[in-house]
This record gives sequence, structure tokens and C-alpha cells, in this order.
Amino acid sequence: MKSFTVHKGITAPMDRANVDTDMIIPKQFLKSIKRSGFGPNLFDELRYMDVGEPGQDNSTRPINEDFPLNYPRYKGASVLLARENFGCGSSREHAPWALDDYGFRAVIAPSFADIFFNNCFKNGLLPIVLDEGAVDKLFTEMYADEGYELTVDLEQQKVITPSGEEIAFEVDEFRKYCLLNGLDDIGLTLQEADKIKAFEQKYQQDKPWLFE
Repeated sequence: MKSFTVHKGITAPMDRANVDTDMIIPKQFLKSIKRSGFGPNLFDELRYMDVGEPGQDNSTRPINEDFPLNYPRYKGASVLLARENFGCGSSREHAPWALDDYGFRAVIAPSFADIFFNNCFKNGLLPIVLDEGAVDKLFTEMYADEGYELTVDLEQQKVITPSGEEIAFEVDEFRKYCLLNGLDDIGLTLQEADKIKAFEQKYQQDKPWLFE
């Protein structure tokens, strides 16, 4: 998993409430259990004018020119600014996979659905909860400033605007540790690899009949 320390990136809007996981990555793309390859189909039903299918050549599809991620000003965006209850709906882990594969490193919103919120941390994506007033102000600044970039400092737990304003956010200490060090559940387990190996060897010595 990629570590997250300080990230600065162009900010793009998802200016609607209750964006569910089916909107983030539609159900027809859930056939794959790989963590990569979902970026081109992020927000598929909003980005394109036709119905997308797995394996389709997206370069030939008609795009929705009214969808912000298709605007040139948001090209290469890596911070997503969203509204309340982002990531609601089903618990598909493909949703943070798609956001990450597209290039987003952080999502800022007034609130998140619990399962989506947890899945983000497990996949190297930082979900940041700010109060609604702060999010409103960020939307206003972003719309007024093409190329608007936010800096997210996880270690200091701050979102920093282009004007230098610092907005503090809360994050669980254990989740913060995992993100700073790029540790998912497997990475955490492998930190104890020597102890696991020693246990397996002793267990085999104590109960050899189980391994015959």
C-alpha cells in the first residue's frame, strides 16, 4: 500500500450529497477482484453518455461534457471535494480502488458512510471529515480559482489552502500510523513474520503428526 505523508494536488468537485458506491463504480465492473484498472470507469454513469461494460475501450465512448471530471481544469486532480454521506450504499471495496486507480489520494467531505470510510484507510486513500461550513468555503474557493490545489498534511493533520489557511482534521491514531507507513492488513501482519515463522516451527515440532 502506498504511504501517505504530505500530498498537494488539484482539487475536483463532486458537488452532490449521498453519492453511493454504485455511482462511484457501477455494479457491472465488480467482476474483477484486482485492485487496479478501475480508474477509467470511476463515476462511469456520470462521465459517459452510454452504458459502460468491462473491457470496453473508453477512448471511443461519448463523454458527458457537463461532468466536472471531464473539464480540462480538473485534469490530473488528486483531491476530491464532496458533500455529506459520501460512499453510502453497498460495501464494495471496489469504490476506493476506483478512486485510487484514477489518481485520488484524499477525499474531503462533511461525512462518509462508515464502511466506505473504513475501506479507504485499508487501501491508502485518506478520507477527511471537515464541518459543512469549511467544505462550503473550499467549494467556493475551488470554483473561483482554476488550478486550485489543496495540501493535505497527514502528520500534522491539516488541510492547507492556497492562501495558507490551515484547517485541522481528526484521524484515528492507528489508522494514521498505517497510512504514514503504507501498511495495510497484510503489511501489518508481515511485520511479525519472524514470530509467525517461529510459531509455525514450534507448532510443527510439538504436533508432528499433523504434518505427516
